[in-house]
Amino acid sequence: MKIVVQKFGGTSVANPALREEVVKRVKEAREEGYKPVVVVSAMGRTGDPYATDTLKDLMVSSCGCGEQSLRDMDLIMGCGEIISSVVMSSTLCANDIPSLALTGGQAGMVTDGNYGNAQVIEFNPERLQAHLRNDEVVVVTGFQGMSHEGELNTLGRGGSDTSAVILGAGLGADRVEIYTDVCGIMTADPKLVSDARIIDNITYNEVCQLAYEGAKVIHPRAVEVAMHHNVALVVKHLSESGDGTMIGSESNYMGEGRFGQRDSHVITGIAHTPGLAQVTVDMGADDADLELSMFDRLAESDISIDMISIFPERKNFTIEEEKQLQAEATLKKLGVDYKITSGCAKVSVVGLGMRNLPGVMARVIKALNEKSIRILQTGDSNITISLLIPESDLSEALCILHDHFRLSAPPGDDERVLA
Repeated sequence: MKIVVQKFGGTSVANPALREEVVKRVKEAREEGYKPVVVVSAMGRTGDPYATDTLKDLMVSSCGCGEQSLRDMDLIMGCGEIISSVVMSSTLCANDIPSLALTGGQAGMVTDGNYGNAQVIEFNPERLQAHLRNDEVVVVTGFQGMSHEGELNTLGRGGSDTSAVILGAGLGADRVEIYTDVCGIMTADPKLVSDARIIDNITYNEVCQLAYEGAKVIHPRAVEVAMHHNVALVVKHLSESGDGTMIGSESNYMGEGRFGQRDSHVITGIAHTPGLAQVTVDMGADDADLELSMFDRLAESDISIDMISIFPERKNFTIEEEKQLQAEATLKKLGVDYKITSGCAKVSVVGLGMRNLPGVMARVIKALNEKSIRILQTGDSNITISLLIPESDLSEALCILHDHFRLSAPPGDDERVLA
C-alpha cells in the first residue's frame, strides 16, 4: 500500500469551511493512489469550546485551589482530539469517503504511562492496516496514546506532530504532510522580515535548530523522531497551492547543489526568541560548590536557563523574563553578586553551509555593529550562531542579517555571491 499521513492542526479543523479544505486534501491523496491516514489536533485555540487549553482551564476552575490529578488532566485534555477526530471523520463520510475515528490507543500507540508528557514505546499497526486495506480513511487523535495498563496519556508539547511522525514511521508511509496556516518553513518570521521566503528543502538538523531557537512551525521532538526513522516530512498550507517545505536527511540533497559549491547560502534561516533576561553572576574562581548550588536551586525553582557562558569569576546565562522575580529570590538567598538585564531577545542564524567555514561569526558581528546594534552575549554550535541583543533592536537585527546573507534569493541564484 502507498500510505501518506496527513496531520491537520487545530486551526485547520476549527470550522466547517476549513474541514472542507481538509476533505479536498484527502481526496487529492486518494486520487494519487495513496491510502491516507489523517491525524488531527483539538479544534481551535484557547477560548474555543473544544481547544485543549479551554478544556484544561475548565478542570482547573472546577478544582478551585486544590491540586489537579495528572490522570484526570490527561483525560480531559485528550477529549479535544477525540471530538475533533469524530467530527472530521463524519465530515469525510458526508463527502462519500469511507472513514472512522480512532483514539491514539485504538490506533496502536502504546505509551510509557507518564501523564502529561508520555513517550510512545510501542506501535502496533495491525488495526490501522486492516482499515486501510478496506479503503477506509482512518482519522487518528493526535497528542495521545494508551499505556499497557489502559490509561490515556498525552504526549506533551508538539504531541500531534509527533503522533503523525510515529504513525508514518510505523506504517512505512511515503511521507508525512504537516498542514498549517503558513505555506512552509520561512527563512525568517514574515511578520518581522517582509522579504522572508519559503525554504524549499531543509535538513532535519537545520529545522530542529530553528525550532529550538524559536521558530514554531513544527515541534523539534517530532523532527527528531522523523530523523531517527528517516521519515520524509512536508510542511505546507492547508488552503493555498505550493509544494511547501520538504524536510529530509542531508544525504537526500547531496548532488543537487543544496550544500555544494553552487549553493552560496551559508545560512538557511534565522529564528528568534523574545522576552528574555540576561543574568550575570560574579563569584570567586574557587566557589565551585556555590556555582553548582546556584544552578541546582534555579532548576528546583523551575527556571530554565540558556546561552550559558561560564568563566572562572563570572557566569552569564539567560532566563525567560517572566521568571525574573523567581530568579532574583533564588540568587538573593544564595548571597551572590548578580545583575539582571531585562528586555532582551535571542537571534539565531542556522545553516549547514556554515559548518567548518571560517569567518561566519565575524560577518554576523560586523553586520550588526555597522548598524550600532549592541551584542550582549553570543553562543554557537556546529550549525548555529546565537546572539543576545536588546529586544528593541530585534526587528532591525533580523532584517539586517536576512539581507546580509541574501536569504530572500533562492539557492542557486547567480546574482548572489558570498560577501
